[in-house]
Amino acid sequence: MKVKQINIKKNMTVKELITEFEYSGVLGAGRVGRATEILSKMISDEDTKVFLSIGGPFVPGGLRNIITKMIKNKQIDVLITSGANITHDLLESFGGSHYRGYGFNDDHLNHEGIGRIGDVYTKNVDFEVFERKIANIFNEIAISINYKPNIISINDLLREIGKRINDENSILKAAYENDVSIFSPGLVDSMLGLQLWMFTQDHDLTVDAVKDMHVLSDLVFEAKCVGAVILGGGLPKHYTLASNLLKGGIDSAIQITMDRSETGSLSGAPLEEAKSWSKAKVESDLVTVIGDVTILFPLILSGAIDKMKN
Repeated sequence: MKVKQINIKKNMTVKELITEFEYSGVLGAGRVGRATEILSKMISDEDTKVFLSIGGPFVPGGLRNIITKMIKNKQIDVLITSGANITHDLLESFGGSHYRGYGFNDDHLNHEGIGRIGDVYTKNVDFEVFERKIANIFNEIAISINYKPNIISINDLLREIGKRINDENSILKAAYENDVSIFSPGLVDSMLGLQLWMFTQDHDLTVDAVKDMHVLSDLVFEAKCVGAVILGGGLPKHYTLASNLLKGGIDSAIQITMDRSETGSLSGAPLEEAKSWSKAKVESDLVTVIGDVTILFPLILSGAIDKMKN
């Protein structure tokens, strides 16, 4: 099959652009086109449980509403995330924001009480509100547990927090209302985890991370097929793939990452490598796209949704 040269025209739709990508080579554009096709099949197939893995600063980076809408539109069934994305979701739910335009003088930012995530900024005062409000929620949860000892899984803890959020744009609230399970195996390694540790110093509440595996394994074994959308890498990526090892691996997946494979890191590993571990099935449909998630994923998702309309 010959490579089709990409053509651009005035008033071009996302769907038309993605179609041009699909028939180009197997470089970046071709991979974006293929990822769009795989994602479209994944989210339109009722027999496929979709795992969304987010292992980067994607809530601060602007993808919060996209993830929330995917949950509300029944386009994902399981969310596996870093604790930081949950923290930043709650920061906005409690009235805080993420900001632009403060520059890169980090000494000055520290003096002004501003933290930097690339070229996105947070204010210490917003985190002070976060700390007070999450402590109140932890207290409500600890009181509401009607059995002893007060042991709760991370999945159940996040569900209980989501139940108490009033922000309609919140990922946690949307997950609670739409029965989407959230897993965050590295929760302790976040500001939310720090506040949880501080709360447990003088309150009876214990979080059991292993307990999540009972729920997660049931979700995997109950699914006819599993598709994975892996944004970034790290612990969420491995947790997504490793949980499906129990059933011979995922059936399809797309991965968007900026990490490289030469060092042997999981974050940079092409998805095909997962086949050697039975974390992806031998005949699974996989594609890795190299690039910025905040640029590529909105484009791929938009194209996938357009494909579903026809």
